[in-house]
Amino acid sequence: MDKMIRTLIVDDELYSRDELKHLLQSFPSIQVVGEAESGEAAVMKALQLHPDVVFLDVEMPKMNGMEAAKALMELKKTPLIVFATAYPQFAAEAFRYEAVDYLLKPYDENQLMETVLRIEKHFHTPAEQEPGKQTGKLAVEGDGEIFYLDPKDILYISREEKYSKIVTKTREYETKIPLKDLEIRLTTYSFFRIHKSYIVNLDYVTRLTPWFNGAYQLEIEGRDEMLSVSRNYVKSLRTQLEL
Repeated sequence: MDKMIRTLIVDDELYSRDELKHLLQSFPSIQVVGEAESGEAAVMKALQLHPDVVFLDVEMPKMNGMEAAKALMELKKTPLIVFATAYPQFAAEAFRYEAVDYLLKPYDENQLMETVLRIEKHFHTPAEQEPGKQTGKLAVEGDGEIFYLDPKDILYISREEKYSKIVTKTREYETKIPLKDLEIRLTTYSFFRIHKSYIVNLDYVTRLTPWFNGAYQLEIEGRDEMLSVSRNYVKSLRTQLEL
């Protein structure tokens, strides 16, 4: 996406701010425009910087994250809110403030990536969101050639050691592009992460079968292999698949 998402990080602990800032640097769409160490400072910074999204710690002295979120929602330009905390018990209250997501510390890179993808979807243009109007091809280099793949022809992508394997309707390709980067590039299409090693094209999912310990296996149209679905992704996957 062309738009840089202006991001404000709010946390009373410098280490936590630095950690999140470092992790967010790996996402090309995210531009960290400021930091704040308190709820009061967050509101002032938001008035000055007009961020698109605020990563907001919950437990802070004086004005806590929930109080800061309430104040941010009253601004003329209301930013998206992502709560970040070490305390899961605040999750229910957080979503009363229409939070985009709720991240637990220490940060999990895969969960953070899902959060960024969710944020990016809020800023897609209508042309990007409307089915059939996505443009561009995925460039994959291999065997001294560059292949340009139509994302709509990709069934799924897996990560195997140092390579990502792209499985299409007709053949397979290998690329050194990390799975995380491929997921970001394909965010305007119907791709969804089901496991730390798999993203799938939801248009080709034909069956979801319970496996063990809350995990599932997924079947892709035209393929014999079953793909593992981590239990952390099952609920979100079913939401995406069901009308």
